[in-house]
Amino acid sequence: MRLLIIGTLDGQIGAASQIAMARGAKVRQAEDVPAGLEVLRTQGADLVMIDVKRDIKGLIDSLEAERIIVPVVACGIASDASAAVRAIKAGAKEYIPLPPDAELIAAVIAAVTQESHNIIFKDPRMGQTLKLAEQVANSDASIMITGESGTGKELIARFIHNKSKRSDKRFVAVNCAAIPENLLESELFGHEKGAFTGAVARRIGKFEEAQGGTLLLDEISEMDVRLQSKLLRAIQEKEIDRVGGNQPVKVDVRILATSNRNMEDEVHKGTFREDLYYRLNVVTLALPALRERPLDIAVLADHFVKRYTEANGLPSRPLSAEVRQMLSRHHWRGNVRELENTMHRAVLLASGAEIGSEAIVLSGSPVGTNSDPMVAQAANAAASVMGARGSNMVGKTVAEVERDLIIDTLSHCLGNRTHAANILGISIRTLRNKLKQYNDEGIDVPPPAGGEIERAMI
Repeated sequence: MRLLIIGTLDGQIGAASQIAMARGAKVRQAEDVPAGLEVLRTQGADLVMIDVKRDIKGLIDSLEAERIIVPVVACGIASDASAAVRAIKAGAKEYIPLPPDAELIAAVIAAVTQESHNIIFKDPRMGQTLKLAEQVANSDASIMITGESGTGKELIARFIHNKSKRSDKRFVAVNCAAIPENLLESELFGHEKGAFTGAVARRIGKFEEAQGGTLLLDEISEMDVRLQSKLLRAIQEKEIDRVGGNQPVKVDVRILATSNRNMEDEVHKGTFREDLYYRLNVVTLALPALRERPLDIAVLADHFVKRYTEANGLPSRPLSAEVRQMLSRHHWRGNVRELENTMHRAVLLASGAEIGSEAIVLSGSPVGTNSDPMVAQAANAAASVMGARGSNMVGKTVAEVERDLIIDTLSHCLGNRTHAANILGISIRTLRNKLKQYNDEGIDVPPPAGGEIERAMI
């Protein structure tokens, strides 16, 4: 990952840089905010650490105005509590006290880069998928990775990059669903100075950042059709046009794309260009759902228990036999992501010598699909609540019922737009437009989850 340090960090810049580099980061330093912005425009970064004495609010405002999406962490002497408060209010994601602590910096870097990219599996079905992925990794062919939400599509993409001849170059991921439509073109292709309001200087996009490496277009089925034509040209001609530019820029990038939708259906519906689909679909990797790889459930559960036990400094507890049966019978609509969340919650709730059924909260299984009586009872309770609420729908317009359903689902998903859209069966773009409408009407909308980017729209 690329780390940009702005300022001197109270003379601790050398120590912070050495810690970051020991964790695999490539470090650049800028004296002040204008110099830091120039680095971000021309070279990009995955994380910014800024001296708390610098103009943090000015940096955050400039990033928003120029549509640069990068997390910012403030650093300052440990005793200055008021500076920490000001930094967070100005928009910094975290505050790191100085002198720097190696474990704290490592934790921040891990949170930003999501360093855990190991693929844990035991089931032969997943083994076959990985074998195919490794077989095609060393080519330059575009690969379409499909599968339900939460199956690990980005992990497979990183696996392919690491096994390819481009592994010494950058892997750049862009979530097409999480970035509003009006920002995505600039995010991908960059822009020239004056291309739009706030474009105060030239900025390179993700294509140029990934030069010589791999570009992952995550949830590409959510990309607007008009932008798809520009992407098609970039793939065919191996060159891009920055927004507002008139000179093409040559690029050498291997394209990987993911989607949780049936892409052929999207082509038939006219929401995805057929010619772009065939350009991307040289090879298809279809990831099996977690319920289709049952031998992996226990292995992954143990892995997540160990991870979150250590992360939270809690005593080690094994899963009880009853819990293992519950996990094996569950439908796992959210796949590995749902299992991970379930295990994280269980680690926090467990109190005995082992993790028992009282610490397991399962979601989403209709009555009858899971034979565990606790799950059936929970599902029946949910059905009763929905029945009670149904009587309150009388007298409401269809729009009001729809609004309540969307807001309640979003609250259930803790603000995660992508998960809510999947549950509701609508596109992330449709959900975003609905939420913008509700905001304009003065209705409270749950804020985005921490890992999602929602700018200017919600």
